[in-house]
Parts: sequence; C-alpha cells; structure tokens
Amino acid sequence: MSVDTSKQPLTTPAGTGPLVRLEQVTKRFGDNTVLDHLDFSVDAGKHVTLIGPSGSGKTTILRLLMTLTKPDEGTITVDGERLFPASEKQCREVRKKIGMVFQQFNLFPNMTVLRNLTEAPVTVLGLSKDEAEERARELLDLVGLADKCDVRPTQLSGGQQQRVAIARALAMRPKVLLLDEVTSALDPELVAGVLDLLRDIARSTDITMLCVTHEMNFARDISDQVLMFDSGRILEAGPPEKIFGDPEQERTREFISAVL
Repeated sequence: MSVDTSKQPLTTPAGTGPLVRLEQVTKRFGDNTVLDHLDFSVDAGKHVTLIGPSGSGKTTILRLLMTLTKPDEGTITVDGERLFPASEKQCREVRKKIGMVFQQFNLFPNMTVLRNLTEAPVTVLGLSKDEAEERARELLDLVGLADKCDVRPTQLSGGQQQRVAIARALAMRPKVLLLDEVTSALDPELVAGVLDLLRDIARSTDITMLCVTHEMNFARDISDQVLMFDSGRILEAGPPEKIFGDPEQERTREFISAVL
C-alpha cells in the first residue's frame, strides 16, 4: 500500500524542540511506583517508540497524555501548553492536539464507520457535517476502506476495525499520535497490513508519533528514537540501529533477545 500524500490531510509542520515534555513525572498505584521522576520528551515530527517489559510504565505515559489518569507529581506540556497541572478547560483544549489508537479498537458499535469518524470533529472541533464527512472519506480512502462508510464496526474484521480506529484518530488532525500496542488484539495474519499502513503514514507525513509496541521490526523501521523502559525509568535511549544492534545495557540485550 502507498499513501497518496497529494490529498491526504495528515501533515503537521515539523517544528524544532519538544512537542511533548514530561518533567519529573511520578505516578503511583498504591505502593507501586509505575513512573519514577521521569524526564522525557518527543520532538515535533519525530517518531519515538517505547519498549520494555510489561509493567515498566510505557502505557501509563500514553494514558497520562490522554488524561485518562493524572500524575502524582511533575508537569506535562504539549505544544508549549500545560496539560498537567492545568484547569479542566485548558486540559480539554490541549487534549484536542492528541490522538490515540488503542489495543481494543473502541469504536462506537451503534454508529456507522463514517459516523465514527465524524462524531468528534463535529462535536469537539466544531466542523460542519459536510467538512467532517469530506475529511472522513479521504481518511477511509487512505486506510483502504472507502467502501465501508455505511457499515457498522461489528461487520468488519479486526484488522479493518483497527484501520478505522487509526483513521478516526487522524480525523482530529492531532499534533501527536499515540499508538498503544495497536496489533496486540489482532489475529496474526492481520498484523502485517496494519503495520504496513502505519509505516506508510510515518514515512509520508511529518505527524509526531509516540508508540508502545512489542513488534520490534516495526519499531526498528519507523523510529527516530527508541527508549528502553524498566521499572518506571528510561534505562537506555538511542536510534534504533544502536538499541537493536549494540545496546549498552545488559537488561536491554536480555529484553531484545527475548522478544525477537
């Protein structure tokens, strides 16, 4: 699959410096410290992948950025605006700049595919129905589902539902796209198609991506930087050729050898 960049509406100007910044962020669940005074940033237009064992804090970072949970300490900024601590109103405004694709597609089963893509742009961004539908149809064409506008998600395969979920996230024209183990709920034969779509989006647009995945070859292909997490901290960071080819930390070597 190739992406027609002449008409697709995904690009956001690649700036300089961090688009996402977490400073001294700590998150605890009871006695368990999931993130431990984390300093972490993602530059505009870059693709950063988080790897590491389950429970190391990777998905918690995405949930913090989606405001699904709040940190116990520290600050979070997106595109120069405070996400935490911030008022509910400011939080909602900053949150519009962030799109997320979940493990479980989280589509609205009672709505058509087209309505799944237009609901938030109309109600949250204030787009007209016609403008939202034009954007939605372009994105469904992009993800190879132009003929599925009027069906409901339950009539689609898992791979098709995840493509709709990706298109729905992009319909909000976010500054940063969060990807949380987007293939983990798919049958193995459907994984390659979804990953190929994300590779095309990564290569042909300058949207900022923050990705949590156990698909190491995918991480190697799309990433500008890979971060190895363990026990709520960044153990090692670097370009994919360094992390996968010559990691410095023994824990990183152990993890990569176990998952490859």
